[in-house]
Amino acid sequence: MDYKKFADFSPCDYAGPLKRESFMDYGIKELWSEISRISGPAYTVNMVPGDNLALHKAIYEAPKGSIIVAQTNSMDYAVSGGNVCAIAQGLGIAGFIIDGVVRDIGEVKQIKFPIFGRGVHPMPGVKKAIVPLNTPIVAGGILVNPGDIIVADEEGVAVIPKDKADEVYEETKKRVLEEKAMGFEKWAQNHRKKIDSFYK
Repeated sequence: MDYKKFADFSPCDYAGPLKRESFMDYGIKELWSEISRISGPAYTVNMVPGDNLALHKAIYEAPKGSIIVAQTNSMDYAVSGGNVCAIAQGLGIAGFIIDGVVRDIGEVKQIKFPIFGRGVHPMPGVKKAIVPLNTPIVAGGILVNPGDIIVADEEGVAVIPKDKADEVYEETKKRVLEEKAMGFEKWAQNHRKKIDSFYK
């Protein structure tokens, strides 16, 4: 599957064919400004609170082009920093989606590694807990399965079910092209008619 094609459209575009449960909550956002849109298959990590060993192992296990999605279960300890992001980038990881906090965001921004999460915190976690990798998790308030397609940018994070990914892409493409062909003036006219119809 061509995972990069899913970045043709924003999470807002995918909001047409997808349901609410396919979008992470507003607390998961870009952690440095002007991050390019990313797309790729989810490589999931469910972490023990305060322990970052699983995420650090995941960067070596995830296939090139993957987006690592982590359920950290804690807001008290950073799970990654500048060096870890640099290693991940060098291994071809497309980005991190962290339901939790990270650190060294200045370094991460400098190397332009795409990272989304809830915020930053200077205190790192420990490395002790060995847990299974790439299992179903809950991140950003929604279910994320291994291999689901992630699309993330400044508008938020969409999670496209892997078994419907191509179907969703084609439906989104169709809607976007139809709207472009319509043009803003026609769209605005239709919008007025639709809104007025509710007030008859």
